[in-house]
Amino acid sequence: MGNEAAGSELVGNEAVGPLPLDVDAWDAWSPAEAQRHLDGVDTAWYVAVGWALDLFLGRPTRAHQDLEIGVPADRFGEVRAALDDLEFVVIGEGQAWPIAESTLAAHRHTWGRERSGGPWRIDVFREPWKGDEWTYDRNRRIRMPAEDLISYTVEGIPFARPEVVLLLKARAPRAKDATDFATVLPHLNADQRRRLHDALTLVHPGHPWLEALAG
Repeated sequence: MGNEAAGSELVGNEAVGPLPLDVDAWDAWSPAEAQRHLDGVDTAWYVAVGWALDLFLGRPTRAHQDLEIGVPADRFGEVRAALDDLEFVVIGEGQAWPIAESTLAAHRHTWGRERSGGPWRIDVFREPWKGDEWTYDRNRRIRMPAEDLISYTVEGIPFARPEVVLLLKARAPRAKDATDFATVLPHLNADQRRRLHDALTLVHPGHPWLEALAG
């Protein structure tokens, strides 16, 4: 059993069926609350997706229903232990699944909620890492060390750098993703634009954002 299970001691390998899932039962923590709950965790973690872009800009740009953080998949047990006031389920295929070796292997998102049916507080996204190096799960040629993936606010809240967030959003952009791109683009420096342009060219050649990045 790997580190992902070892930190919790509650991961089984039995076959499991789906659980009831209320996708709207969110009362998400803020990034600052997540930082407080994860204080002292000895593994990389970082606020991801829309919240990460707001932390980069230093201001809120829109409402956020949930809070998603990224962690190395094989260190999830440590994060789960630090958040032991929450009960976690694996999310995939539009359903919730009990935590087990099979469900953790099949799906990456892990939602945590207050016990006894309380609201969802956090979505822990378990990402592929090799040692101290993050790898993009859709193209293993894109990889970077933690110091190139994670930035910090003045309060010390870790967040994924904007070029990485926008790469993840580019796969199947929704209206809010296009809005996020347009909002953040003027604030990217030349190196960030280049890195995002190169990654999109590799993963999504012909993507509509490439023209704006080149300009």
